Amino acid sequence: MRLLLLLIGGLYLSSATAQDADRVIQTFKDDKIVNTHSIETLPARKLDVRIGHRFGDLLGDNGGWPTLYGLENATDVMIGAAYGVTNELSVGFHRTKGSGTLTALLNGTVKYRLLYQKTDNSSPVSLTFVGISTVSTTSRSTSEEAITSFPKTSHRFVHAAQLLVARKFGDRFSFQLIPSYVHRNLVTNEDENGIFSLGAAFRFQINKVLGVIGDLTYPFSSLRMPEGSGFYPPIGIGLEIDTGGHVFQVNFTNATGIIETDYIPYTRSNWTDLEFRLGFAISRKFNL
Repeated sequence: MRLLLLLIGGLYLSSATAQDADRVIQTFKDDKIVNTHSIETLPARKLDVRIGHRFGDLLGDNGGWPTLYGLENATDVMIGAAYGVTNELSVGFHRTKGSGTLTALLNGTVKYRLLYQKTDNSSPVSLTFVGISTVSTTSRSTSEEAITSFPKTSHRFVHAAQLLVARKFGDRFSFQLIPSYVHRNLVTNEDENGIFSLGAAFRFQINKVLGVIGDLTYPFSSLRMPEGSGFYPPIGIGLEIDTGGHVFQVNFTNATGIIETDYIPYTRSNWTDLEFRLGFAISRKFNL
């Protein structure tokens, strides 16, 4: 009987190992691209401590020498960590300064890997679900017309849901699509609570250490699509450096916010007006 159980266990482990061997790994090197999340989740019992920073406008009317090309300003700052509960499930908690109407933000994130791309093309893509809840801890405004008057506690919250669809083409190039929905519990009479958007992202591996990354998010909003609305699609381009111990990103983007619940509804900077900024992110992973 014991021999039979050992045999069954060995066959199960062999099958699981074979299935894992068919999976395409490292579609992206990090769980964030420039602005968007990637399909990657953390390995089980791995802690990812992350610091991110967005400076002010590099050029344009609000940049240049008077602000040392934006280095004297900070539109957003992030610090926090994510943890791999299993190989498919990651949870995160980050504090951001916030650059939109709501500031002093606490952000909780859940990522779940639904599907792995397979080398035999039985599964041509990888799928990951991302859920984000953000709460503003800023002081309540005394003006009843302000968004930050927060008539109800629930008005402090913004939520986002995303389905990440990615494919790795060979050893160097990866591409991802990101349909998203952001819901703000309180907006002005001229705005809308829910915003659908579609994003796209890529990574091109230059060598073992360096990669070029980029992403774009296009909000499908009647108030954000017309010319002259004052809102613009967030676009980012950057360089990713894998040192082995941590991943370092340096990027340029017109998005002032770092979290999806902030930059998707509130990006008002325009690349064509040179309203883009330098940013960076440092990720360090620990085994727990």
